[in-house]
Amino acid sequence: MMNNPMLSYISKDSFIHDLTGATKLIFFVLWSTTAMVTYDTRILLAMFLMGILCFKVSKIAFKQVSFVLYFILFFMLFNSLMTFIFAPYQGVEIYGTRHILFHIFGNISITAEQLFYQFNINLKYFTVIPVGILFIVTTNPSEFAASLNKIGVNYKIAYSVAIALRYIPDVQRDYQDISFAQQARGLELSNKQNLWKRIVNSVSILMPLIFSSLNRIEVISSAMELRGFGSKNYRTWYNERNFEKRDYITFIFIGILFFGSLFITFHDGNRFYNPFL
Repeated sequence: MMNNPMLSYISKDSFIHDLTGATKLIFFVLWSTTAMVTYDTRILLAMFLMGILCFKVSKIAFKQVSFVLYFILFFMLFNSLMTFIFAPYQGVEIYGTRHILFHIFGNISITAEQLFYQFNINLKYFTVIPVGILFIVTTNPSEFAASLNKIGVNYKIAYSVAIALRYIPDVQRDYQDISFAQQARGLELSNKQNLWKRIVNSVSILMPLIFSSLNRIEVISSAMELRGFGSKNYRTWYNERNFEKRDYITFIFIGILFFGSLFITFHDGNRFYNPFL
């Protein structure tokens, strides 16, 4: 993890890396809004395939973000289970029909409508989350802060965002260092222990990690204060970049996708695509 921190900037030579941070932020916001608004499976599937294509174009290897994706997948499956337990007929209410596939117990049955509804929910996650991860790992924090300031975001806020992005690998590095130190003192965190014991032992890492994080925050804030950060109403940026042709092409593409999906979703007055009619 030291050589390849999770959710940190990964430098590559690709079309996506060459986009400005502001372009990628606007793209991600409109992309996420499109996925959240629509329940049209055709649009979500198209966006999912485009998301995979974006990963290919970015040259980011799956193994570099696989742990995060698997971790999110676990919670997605848990969320799907809870959705079914607490609302087993939500899909029936939405689509207005009931096609029972098989009976479970009591008055609980698996319906095609419920499966289709939960498929769409998970498809939303698969559409948004990979692109969100791609946004983080392809965006240089310093350039992103400069881009935010360029489009009107206060430079103090922009700089705070940059520091937060830079802090992710630092926290991971601190966690690993503390973990090694605790294991050297006899704390077992390997596969030799059962899962529950490893979870309990991992809690002992959190307190040193919190204190080291607070100390780092104090050091950074003191350094910024000594250098007069925030005393001016503006600042210059070493990594500032102007919008180029590829940025405008990206704006046009996401604009067409956003407004086109809104039209397809709401042209019949219902945001749910219903294959059961």
